Amino acid sequence: MGSSGDAWKLKDHPKLPKGKTVAVIVLDGWGEAKPNEYNAISVAETPVMDSLKKGAPEHWRLIKAHGNAVGLPTEDDMGNSEVGHNALGAGRIFAQGAKLVDQALASGKIYEGEGFKYIKECFDKGTLHLIGLLSDGGVHSRLDQLLLLLKGAAEHGAKRIRVHALTDGRDVLDGSSVGFMETLENTLAKLREQGVDARVASGGGRMYVTMDRYENDWDVVKRGWDAQVLGEAPLKFKDPVEAIKKLRQEPNANDQYLPPFVIVDDKAKPVGPILDGDAVVTFNFRADRMVMLAKALEYENFDKFDRVRVPKIHFAGMLQYDGELKLPSKYLVSPPEIGRTSGEYLVRNGIRTFACSETVKFGHVTFFWNGNRSGYFDEKLEEYVEIPSDSGITFNVKPKMQALEIAERTRDAILSHKFDQVRLNIPNGDMVGHTGDIKATIEACKAADDGVKMILDAIEQVGGIYLVTADHGNAEDMVKRNKKGEPLLDKNGNIQILTSHTCEPVPIAIGGPGLIPGVRFRTDLPTGGLANVAATFMNLHGFEAPNDYEPTLIEVVDN
Repeated sequence: MGSSGDAWKLKDHPKLPKGKTVAVIVLDGWGEAKPNEYNAISVAETPVMDSLKKGAPEHWRLIKAHGNAVGLPTEDDMGNSEVGHNALGAGRIFAQGAKLVDQALASGKIYEGEGFKYIKECFDKGTLHLIGLLSDGGVHSRLDQLLLLLKGAAEHGAKRIRVHALTDGRDVLDGSSVGFMETLENTLAKLREQGVDARVASGGGRMYVTMDRYENDWDVVKRGWDAQVLGEAPLKFKDPVEAIKKLRQEPNANDQYLPPFVIVDDKAKPVGPILDGDAVVTFNFRADRMVMLAKALEYENFDKFDRVRVPKIHFAGMLQYDGELKLPSKYLVSPPEIGRTSGEYLVRNGIRTFACSETVKFGHVTFFWNGNRSGYFDEKLEEYVEIPSDSGITFNVKPKMQALEIAERTRDAILSHKFDQVRLNIPNGDMVGHTGDIKATIEACKAADDGVKMILDAIEQVGGIYLVTADHGNAEDMVKRNKKGEPLLDKNGNIQILTSHTCEPVPIAIGGPGLIPGVRFRTDLPTGGLANVAATFMNLHGFEAPNDYEPTLIEVVDN
């Protein structure tokens, strides 16, 4: 840092000692809700997490992990792993994804930015293609934003528009795709009345078409590429609403997994392949499931599958999806600038840091934790370990995932005495919870608890301190509910499974032999959230947090 090193210097905490090993454990998708048969966490055997909750009341509490607490627009917005880890690592609340896009659309600033100007260069002779998730779930995208962007693009000169719509059923009710497509078609019809040639060109379910993440399965992206870019898919329809209705009649059909289809004209020609001179916008605001498509659209030397034809296009994301890869290089809305994260402060103050998870959440304890930034702050002081996730199977097939391997690597890091902080993410509750398989999610929660035990045992051996928390809810409620909180049934009288995140609070617990007597959770921060956690673990390292961080959750009382 040279002469600016002093700017990074943290003040010593007046009462908390330095030099203790601190383990920061994030259980993914682990919220707190009333015990019942659909709460996989309460049903599961989780003796370690149970003991933390039943232990000293001043060492366990709940914090908020959704809505405004993580920078999302409303209290109905469930948290997610990206904004959750941003808040955990940054120690402050930043306007996130949806909120940034809302602001840019409301002010019209989106149409003045470099990204929009770049795609606008194609409006005269080319087609504007919009690719993304057709949903009002608010996790990856929002239908109202798509409709505003369609109208705005038309007002700013787009004469020919094609939408490539991916159906959801994961963050919203399965089957809601039909209504969303009807709403989209109504808007496109109005544009056609105004002389804009606007149509749906292709579709498919998000988990089977386009929206893979972490390079888990490139075939998913290829199926999307074939339909969107090449205009090729085994299934062809003239009308997108009819397409979805028809595909949903298949046995076990699910919005998440609908096969790819293209819309064709009366001569059976696809109405909207992506061609030279076209503009493409991926309209999801959340990054993780757009990065792979962005690589295929942007990289000249791309080799993950045969693209067959690579059109010369102007491509922009709704946001930049990866700050380190600068991907995409053009985007409509600028990301939150998150500097001065806790990770960087601690490293600049000599804290040797170890971070670990398996592939599906490795980016969360590194990239998102560090303010949407890849790589090390100081590779002499940091080690990041990624354990490969199972691929080619759904996570309910092996619900233990790599929880034990993550815990073992972290335990070894603790016992090596080479690190002052170890942080890890145990993904089971979230990834298995998303499959909707309650029995498997119960197993997953037990595996996560076993992982926590291994780390707490190691902390015990080195006289360290632990902080256990979560990034958002999921596994604690596996059923859809009505306004009264009663489980919803489908027309056959079966419960409707909930696969999404929740708006429930998450636990945070502290302890370990290194925690000095008198440390307890404050009682004057009832609405504390994930962004308060960074100041808390900085205190546990013996430092005061920077002044503009959200306040710490702990205080030290003299016994």
